[in-house]
Amino acid sequence: MTTQTPQSDNVITQQAQAILRQNDRGGYTIPTDRLYPYQWNWDSAFVSLGFATFDLDRAWKEIETLFEAQWPNGMVPHIVFRADDPNYFPGPSVYGVQQDPPTSGYTQPPVATSAIRWLYETDHNVGEARMRALFSKCLAWHRWFHRERDPDQQGFITITHPWEARDNAPDWDKPFANIDVSGVGTYQRRDLNHVDVDARPKKFDYDRYLTIVKYGRENEWDQNILVSQGPFRIADPGITFILHRADRDLQFLAATLGETEAEAEIQQWLTRTEQGVSKLWNPEIQAYTTLDLKTGEWFDGITCAAFLAFYAGLHSNETTDKGATLIAHLERILSKVQYGLPGFDPDHPAFEPVRYWRGPVWAIINYMAVRGLEEQGYSELAQRIRNDTGQLIRNGGFPEHFSPVDGAPCGGKNFTWTAAMWLAWFS
Repeated sequence: MTTQTPQSDNVITQQAQAILRQNDRGGYTIPTDRLYPYQWNWDSAFVSLGFATFDLDRAWKEIETLFEAQWPNGMVPHIVFRADDPNYFPGPSVYGVQQDPPTSGYTQPPVATSAIRWLYETDHNVGEARMRALFSKCLAWHRWFHRERDPDQQGFITITHPWEARDNAPDWDKPFANIDVSGVGTYQRRDLNHVDVDARPKKFDYDRYLTIVKYGRENEWDQNILVSQGPFRIADPGITFILHRADRDLQFLAATLGETEAEAEIQQWLTRTEQGVSKLWNPEIQAYTTLDLKTGEWFDGITCAAFLAFYAGLHSNETTDKGATLIAHLERILSKVQYGLPGFDPDHPAFEPVRYWRGPVWAIINYMAVRGLEEQGYSELAQRIRNDTGQLIRNGGFPEHFSPVDGAPCGGKNFTWTAAMWLAWFS
């Protein structure tokens, strides 16, 4: 790999800051112009870490505007529609959610809680009051997850739409095949006007995305119905691990703020997940995988979500056979590609290096994976992935994602969370 001069990195940092400012819409950012013209949930969490490197007040504002769209039941939606932009489909009318501002009907991984902790640790004096104002909102969101998405208290989280996790990941191919799309009707995608078709989900996927949305809208987003009877019900290790990490960070906030009752409540969630997450360990391939709750079938491949177990705080290098097995998988996968971490196992026949969540490298996934690997004692692997991320951005700029095979930039351009991850790591 070519070593860049510090001056080159300084220029890249200036470019990254410019992208955040360019995609700022007055208190919230969009991921990229035209392709994603709204506020996205976990995007905002990662973006706040980028802003924190040069404008801490603006970093806090990014999280605060996200929580302005929180539902009365505690859920924080995955899209906040602050305008009806014709460049994006499906827009607010497709969801039919009666909220102000309008939102989607789904959520996303609760990275925001962890971001709040990281922002607070950047400057306690600036952060304490803002953290305190957000604490009850985070607590309500986490309660929603544990109440609505783990109703039987099994210790893992159910997703009800792929957009809550990894949009068109290969995990969903088999569950999707069992979904009746005869009622989906006609529609016009907008994403293909802005991005190469080879990098986007196929019509097969979109037919099912919209069928699942239609089901949610017709059932008025009743979580009990979606989780118990919906067309897509998957136990997902990725969102389970991210929530577990966020629960740990929320417990830190509770302890810092003297919220002792909440601290005890959160400990119950942590204990339940630590005991229950083993139910997502696929014995056939010896890794954490998704589980189709409609059929009881495991997915047969290893995605980047499996390695977020370390980010969750599980499997240090001094404990557990599962941790050693995951590391062996990770080492094998990294040996197959020029740049890590690929979103999907390159040895699997469904691997596609440039198509969205079917193989590309994502800077945000790398950021979480590296934090976890470092914290659990796997410093060499963490450094490999971090270095790869920096080199991808040096060579390819700030796209949505990258090919792990040759580093080619893919998806949307001038992408906010990629710029933010550069700032969080390399500025």
